[in-house]
Amino acid sequence: MGEKAQPVLQMKQISKSFGGLRALVDVDLDLYPNEILAIVGDNGAGKSTLIKVLTGVYKADKGQIWVDGKIMKIHTRRDSLDAGIAAVYQNLGLVDTLAAPANIFLGNEPIKHVLGVPFIDNAGMRKKAVAILRDRIGIELPDIDEVTRNFSGGQRQAIAIARAVNGAELKVLVMDEPIAALGPEETRHTLDLIRSVRERGTPIILISHNLNHVFEVADRVFVMRGGVCAGIVEVAKSNQREVLGLIVGADFGEAEPASLPQSA
Repeated sequence: MGEKAQPVLQMKQISKSFGGLRALVDVDLDLYPNEILAIVGDNGAGKSTLIKVLTGVYKADKGQIWVDGKIMKIHTRRDSLDAGIAAVYQNLGLVDTLAAPANIFLGNEPIKHVLGVPFIDNAGMRKKAVAILRDRIGIELPDIDEVTRNFSGGQRQAIAIARAVNGAELKVLVMDEPIAALGPEETRHTLDLIRSVRERGTPIILISHNLNHVFEVADRVFVMRGGVCAGIVEVAKSNQREVLGLIVGADFGEAEPASLPQSA
């Protein structure tokens, strides 16, 4: 990412209120090519509202969203998908009784015609699923035909990500707390997955409470507090102490990192 790079995504002056509550106030956000941008902040800081505006769950009261230099009207989830923005949420949204290919293509199954009668192309779907997992994410499942409930947490994450990136027009991947419920080994696998997706050309917005994980994979950290952007830092030039200070609105000075919370 260079200074002259054109942002893949721009959110400009985004505001959103719920009755008398101002959840977002004139928020500006840029996401650059090949970047992992982490969004952090306490509960109620505005992270979820901002992402729900981006993914079409909420319509912004004010502001603009640009993708690849073009303004987009995002009022619904379909608008967001059509703009090339996909999301993977903490619950993953997988159907446990289906195999990986059926989950990846759920609602968008490839069709073939036999004597004019349409059938789901299971063989073609299986082949495409293997290719998506390998080429877009960098993973091979031990048994692609196994039902999803029998896979590990990290493998289930891979299937959910594969469904999100299953589209030639994907421009931005949003990942909302992807590691919140995983153990140490699965956490490591998921962090590797996030890096792998980015390395294959998809920029990522990562929402996380865990600053250790953020500093492992992110390039920049976008800190929210009270519905506004409290600051943006580059991971290579910052530390958890500075980010935590922005989150809570305090200057920790030279406090030892060990004395500070490790997540936010």
